[in-house]
Parts: sequence; C-alpha cells; structure tokens
Amino acid sequence: MLTRKQHELIRFIQLRLEENGISPSFEEMKEALDLKSKSGVHRLVSALEERGFIRRLPNRARALEVIRTPEDAVPPNRSPKPANDTVLPQLAAKTVAREPANDIIELPLHGRIAAGAPIEAIEGQTSLPVPAALLGPGDHYALEVSGDSMIEAGIFDGDFALIRRTDTARDGEIVVALVDNEEATLKYLRRQDGRITLDPANSSYEPQVYRAEQVQVQGRLAGLLRRYH
Repeated sequence: MLTRKQHELIRFIQLRLEENGISPSFEEMKEALDLKSKSGVHRLVSALEERGFIRRLPNRARALEVIRTPEDAVPPNRSPKPANDTVLPQLAAKTVAREPANDIIELPLHGRIAAGAPIEAIEGQTSLPVPAALLGPGDHYALEVSGDSMIEAGIFDGDFALIRRTDTARDGEIVVALVDNEEATLKYLRRQDGRITLDPANSSYEPQVYRAEQVQVQGRLAGLLRRYH
C-alpha cells in the first residue's frame, strides 16, 4: 500500500507527463504536495522507485517515468476520472514556475571522515547542496574526506563523499566503517576468516584488520562531490 503523499505524487507526475511529456521538477513537486523541503520529495520519489512504480531515466537530471500505478492512480494515456476528494483537482490546478533541470537536495553534512588512519566522524548541523541526479534511491548524508588513502579510487582530500545510509555491504564496496564505536573511516570492505579488513586505495597504506564485532557499517559510497577553487 502507498501512503497518501505517495499517491498524490504519482498522480501529479502522471498528469504532467500527459500534459507536456516532461516530468515535474523537485520544486514543482514540493509546491504541488505542499511539502516544506525538497528532501521530502526526494524521499517520496525514492520510495516509489524502490517499489517499482517509477524510474529515473539515466543521464538526465529531471526525467521520471511511471512504470506502473496503484489501482486508484490514473492509468497512462487516459483522462483522469473525478476524484472522491479534492486532491487530484488541486494538483492539476497548481501552476509553478519552471525550475532549472538540476534539482538540488540538501544533505546533512556530518563532519570529516578519514581516508587514512581512522579519525572521529563528527556529527554536524550543517548541510551540503547536492544535485539530485547524483543520488539514487534511499536516505543519504555527506562527509568531507580527510586524507589520501583512497586516491587510487579517485577520492581525494577535501572531496565530499555522498553516502547511502545502510548497515550492510558486500565485499569490495567502499563503506563508512565505524571502528570500536568511536572512529570512522572510508575504505573498501573485505571479510576473511571471521575478520574484517578495511583496504585503502593507496599503496603507501597498509590494510586495517579488525575482529568482526569491532566494525559497524554506517553507509556505502554513492557518489562524490568536488569543489575547485
């Protein structure tokens, strides 16, 4: 079952696609659903994507396709039926000025994380504006990279690592690993003989080997953002 807001969003996307063949921007979706921020839209879109109702078209910042609809959603290429309430007319009547294609999501920025010897990942109150096209489904946060142990993976000191929040990962994935509940680091994850190895991507550094209970996965690398000064 979809939530009321998820129903409203998929209806609104359908209406806009039927009107002009262009999916609405995150700003337009935020205004149509009376949400306070674009992050709420991002969560709704991610939930619909994960459940197979919509998909994002690759290499385009603003492109959504409706794959299937709930039973009471408007079928594609058909005129909408009158609703039992005023939700659908309200969405159809909303006219919002078009935003540029690159919708922006404000991600929580949780301090610095080591790409070297583990250092503390500090919980901060700031945020980082990120193009929505860089993010896939799920809940995300950002960390500023400190150190050079992942440079052979293209991750440099001062980069912003975009992390999908999760507590699971496969071998070979780049993860945020919390060691002994107090130090966090960005490394490749590898399991062997009941132990966890955190591998750097720099031949100048040695792998870090821990007992399995010492390491908690706090997210997987989803993307990078780099500022040029």
